[in-house]
Amino acid sequence: MGAERVRRGRGTPARTMAYAACGAVLLAGCASMPDSGDLRGVESTPRKDTQVRVYAMPPSEDATPTQIVQGFLEALTSDDADYRTARQYLTPEASKYWRPEQSTTVLSDGPGARADREIREDSTALTYTLTGTRFATVDAQQAYAPSSGHYSELVRLVKDDKSGQWRIDAVPQGVVMGKSDFQRNYTSFNKYYFASNVNVNGSSLPMAVADPVYVRRHVDPTTRLVRSLISGPTSWLDPVVRSSFPTGTQLRKSAGPLTPDDRGILTVPLNDRASDVGTGRCEEMAAQLLFTLRGLSPAVEEVELRADGGQLCSLTQDGAETVATRGALNQPDYLYFLDEEQKLVRIAAGSSGGDAEPVPGALGQGEQRLRSVAVARDERTAAGVGVNGQSLFVSALAQGATLGDPVLRSQGVTEQDRLTPPSWDAQGGLWVADRNPARPSLYLLEQGAGHPIQVRTPGLEGRIQAVRVAADGVRIALVVEKGDQRSLLIGRIERSGLDEAGSGERPTVTVVELRSATPELEQVTAMSWAGDSRLVVVGREHGGVEQMKYVEVDGSTPDVPPPAALTGVKALTAAGDETAPLVAYSVDGIVRLPSGAQWQKVTGGTAPVYPG
Repeated sequence: MGAERVRRGRGTPARTMAYAACGAVLLAGCASMPDSGDLRGVESTPRKDTQVRVYAMPPSEDATPTQIVQGFLEALTSDDADYRTARQYLTPEASKYWRPEQSTTVLSDGPGARADREIREDSTALTYTLTGTRFATVDAQQAYAPSSGHYSELVRLVKDDKSGQWRIDAVPQGVVMGKSDFQRNYTSFNKYYFASNVNVNGSSLPMAVADPVYVRRHVDPTTRLVRSLISGPTSWLDPVVRSSFPTGTQLRKSAGPLTPDDRGILTVPLNDRASDVGTGRCEEMAAQLLFTLRGLSPAVEEVELRADGGQLCSLTQDGAETVATRGALNQPDYLYFLDEEQKLVRIAAGSSGGDAEPVPGALGQGEQRLRSVAVARDERTAAGVGVNGQSLFVSALAQGATLGDPVLRSQGVTEQDRLTPPSWDAQGGLWVADRNPARPSLYLLEQGAGHPIQVRTPGLEGRIQAVRVAADGVRIALVVEKGDQRSLLIGRIERSGLDEAGSGERPTVTVVELRSATPELEQVTAMSWAGDSRLVVVGREHGGVEQMKYVEVDGSTPDVPPPAALTGVKALTAAGDETAPLVAYSVDGIVRLPSGAQWQKVTGGTAPVYPG
């Protein structure tokens, strides 16, 4: 007999029980389990039914080594708090040192397990090798990252001398599961912090920045999200944001699971580190909580913060929007695009069509034909790249405003080797890339004027083909061409040497820690921010057809339907306000996608953009 093999999945009764919320309906489970065979990965319960709970079965008496390994892997995919059942498959010593919260390794399929030698009657120790193909990881901070390559880890079992029972006495730290089980078990939420070096034009409010994390869907997500928020931002975002929670703040040790009452009020008891905060800072803390907990069920309508036995402050969802701003709260007035004469025009945002009006000022008069445009987030200024891609112009959107000289010129020989479409940040800065092969560069013009700052991009390999700055002003999306591949990368914007004392010194701006948001796409042809941590992307996989999809900044795919198919997409734009329709320029002209509908023709023209 050869070495024993086991793989979770099809053809094998899962060692789990799942109960629907409406009653104790047994959906999966078994009294016994095969102790040999080749088992292939399949999710334990339907992914979309969020009311389904999955509970692990403890080890049966006289379970074989194969059954112990299989049962342990099944228990890792259950909704057991603190993995209590999974620990029953471990020796007491192994359970003491196992840290399941350290990481989650996601494999393309369920993990396979192979005994490293034949199981004999007199065996007292045995090792299994867990194998698979890496797909992603979630670290101790609950941050997601795409992964690849071969997975191989050892699990060691021993047979107890007295009871004769097999148990696992050495196991890899963290948990491991297949992609389908991960999608059923975990869900993504945004934590919110405040940009540390961003002053939003025309507003004294701090700018909220989304920090996506993954939490277990059915294991008290409210409390886990609150703890995660209070513990601070993930390492990638930490250098550019701040939290209003004082250092050392935690939930009180006596705090149980956090649940809003029947009025939607969530009471959050904090330790004494938060007891001395003033009202303003407390309301910022409450705004962070309300932004973070938005969308949870049951809904949180108000947060009450308590410490040292008394109330610190309370804040409602509506009140949070008076304490801080965030990208999804910004509702555009207009959709902008270029008409057939290549001048800048606009229609009301959300309009299904009608006559477009030229914007006030020089860019709407047609004295300079344009190929691409960007409108500042306050909709008072616009920038346009000339029709040959060589010159960047900036003009106020006001009657009588003049055009002036270009604020930047490219020396690229061909139109394709010149300026990308520009993008505005939350501070009123204008970003654009020069695709000149002789000197490819990324530039920032503060307030859209003055001498361009060349942005540092350490570690960037390839030429930037498209630029989009997030509404929060601390993250940037770049389409980068390297060889015959175009990838979507997300970078963190770091600023130093800010001129706070009026010295006139220019800041240093750097885009760091670029990471892929679409590792599976080989050719990204268009993209736009579509929410606080989400982008909409057009591209294709190797050898595949063009597709449009939503992606998260951490490289994960949100559990939402993709946009309806659209062929020949050349450009697209989405607003920070997620209720505004997606707009694209395709072979059919400018089209829009209202929620729950199909693409609709809006008008002729090119280069549609919302502010940003």
